[in-house]
Amino acid sequence: MGARILIPPSPKAGDIIDIRILIQHPMETGFRHELSGSAVPKNVIRQLKLDFNGQILLDAELGTGTAANPFLQFQTQLFESGWFTLSWVDDLGVEGTERVQCKIRAS
Repeated sequence: MGARILIPPSPKAGDIIDIRILIQHPMETGFRHELSGSAVPKNVIRQLKLDFNGQILLDAELGTGTAANPFLQFQTQLFESGWFTLSWVDDLGVEGTERVQCKIRAS
């Protein structure tokens, strides 16, 4: 499973920026069945965190109502350069992490 954190290329200090997160994950609800009739086991991302330089910006619990390959978008205000770190855990205990650097440009 992979993920992408999409941010503006070079925001100024104090800018409010859009952060977009896309995670490749099937988000199986446990209600779908194979052609053989057996149920596909439930497997959704249960915990999702995004931090910037160690400060938590997003701490979410996702559920079966979330579509496959979840896409989330929100805004934050930045005053310094640093690293966004995204981490998640699914029902099977599989963990994922993605990092992206954000460089603030001089005004």
